[in-house]
Amino acid sequence: MSKVTNELLESAYQKALAALLAERNPDGYWVGELSTSALSTATAVAALSLVQKNLHHQEHNGLIQGGLAWLTANQNQDGGWGDTVKSFSNISTTMLCRAAFHLAGAANQNENCLQRADHWLAEHHGKTPEEQSEAVRARYGKDRTFAVPILTTCALAGLVSWEEVQPLPFELACLPQSWFRFFRLHVVSYALPALIAIGQAVYHQRPPWNPITRFIRWLSRKRSLRVLERIQPSSGGFLEATPLTSFVTLSLAACGLADHPVARKGVEFLVNSVRPDGSWPIDTNLSTWVTTLSINALATAGEIKSLDRRDQVRDWLMRQQYQKRHPYTGAAPGAWAWTDMPGGVPDADDTAGAILTLTNLNRALGEIWDSFARVDGARWLTNLQNWDGGWPTFCKGWGALPFDRSGPDLTAHALRALQAWVDHRRRVLELDHDKSWEHYGPDILLFEDYDPAKALSYLARQQRPDGSWLPLWFGNQHAPNDENPTYGTARVLAAYRDLDMINSEPARRGIAWVLGIQNPDGGWGGTADTPSSIEETALAVEILLDAGAGAEPAVNKGLAWLVEQVQAGGLSHPSPIGFYFAKLWYFEKLYPIIFSVAALGRARRKLRQDSQPT
Repeated sequence: MSKVTNELLESAYQKALAALLAERNPDGYWVGELSTSALSTATAVAALSLVQKNLHHQEHNGLIQGGLAWLTANQNQDGGWGDTVKSFSNISTTMLCRAAFHLAGAANQNENCLQRADHWLAEHHGKTPEEQSEAVRARYGKDRTFAVPILTTCALAGLVSWEEVQPLPFELACLPQSWFRFFRLHVVSYALPALIAIGQAVYHQRPPWNPITRFIRWLSRKRSLRVLERIQPSSGGFLEATPLTSFVTLSLAACGLADHPVARKGVEFLVNSVRPDGSWPIDTNLSTWVTTLSINALATAGEIKSLDRRDQVRDWLMRQQYQKRHPYTGAAPGAWAWTDMPGGVPDADDTAGAILTLTNLNRALGEIWDSFARVDGARWLTNLQNWDGGWPTFCKGWGALPFDRSGPDLTAHALRALQAWVDHRRRVLELDHDKSWEHYGPDILLFEDYDPAKALSYLARQQRPDGSWLPLWFGNQHAPNDENPTYGTARVLAAYRDLDMINSEPARRGIAWVLGIQNPDGGWGGTADTPSSIEETALAVEILLDAGAGAEPAVNKGLAWLVEQVQAGGLSHPSPIGFYFAKLWYFEKLYPIIFSVAALGRARRKLRQDSQPT
């Protein structure tokens, strides 16, 4: 490590550490703060407007006007809208914002705003509704999960023809959930609420010409609505997501069901989740995700043993584990979702993060034996592994669409969690020589034969010719195709590091790629020739710290850039690198803080180790 960075490194690390600890709530865990969203705001305004129109009242007029005012104030200079206030304009958000003004009956009062939006759409995606509809479909390819709701909203606003809106087979919701993966649906596994509600809205407006299909869907209306009512969480928010909940609510209103119990609870969720400035976020929070990221970053930095309320946060995390089968993804008990709210869905990434967190907390608390939480979580994660060796987000076997198939970043996270589990089990047996295997029950044998070879083979196949890997849930708006190979490669390399395989051929190729795309300023962006960000630089630096002496010059330059940004207040300026469902951009307040604590803390520890006399 470069001596010139010693004092600055310590100062920057302490600043990042203080910022992270200051974000904890009184119960010891983190909630974070998701970016506000033009797309979410537009869908909420559209839903509330249609409900009001159908119920003939003005109860939510203040929220509608507040949302429209926020949209007007946050229109991009080019006339379009992006998902966040830091995002480039895109077809989806611009089409939805324009539709919101029309559905709210506010088009004439905002003529200049809408003219600018029309000009942007015409310049980038065609002048006709048909061309613009095709541009929406092209953005998502075969995945109709977001394309159909967007076009449904636009059709309800009179901006596109119903002929542009593809039907959804909502009658399939009446069948067992376990059958869904065999139908090769054009919607992703988590989108059952959209399949039902939006499918019914399209059916209501444009019944199929085939009399058999029409009859089957007619018969399925009430039964599928009962399914929708059964799977709605107590908060009213499907996935705790404003867009999905809004789409469901406005679709029911479009069918004349604005007073249906699901629509009423959906409206209640929207009313409760609006922000003081009149906008809506994409989701309530990522509390479980950011808590596990925070604890694991503190473990990386060597701070976890000095962290207070460790037992409190461990108990909170264990309470977030699902104890029952999930109502609409069908996920077995034992996993974690991204949030502590009732609308979450168990997934691989959050379960892996929780297992790693419980491992780190148990170690810090000096407990060698285990909770059933980690046993069940590790079993759940193992059972989710796909036939190709990788891990999907939610459901095994749904491999057709982008957010259902295996992902390198998810697979790497699962590998790290399971390796931590195996290492812990071995330590238990080493520390307790007098006990037999049977003393601990069958769970001690659960992963004795665990073999990461299949997952490593998957990662090797997914590595691109240049040595990088692509993540599933993160992107970079400055990069070609909105990809973020910096995030993906750093996360995969962390698995090779934790499995003591950092010198393997795939890992060395990945390291070479990371070294090769460092910016002249010393930082990293999402890929080569993209602006440096704190998040991506911290991720790159953290992994390169274990890449050997050849990476030291790049690490020193990266640390210098990162330290400078932290001291200049960059921790309070998160970048929109997150992909929510269906390419919906977001940024999270805690990401630059968490990633900086991990990178600077690891560098600080390595500096101390290197300075120890041999």
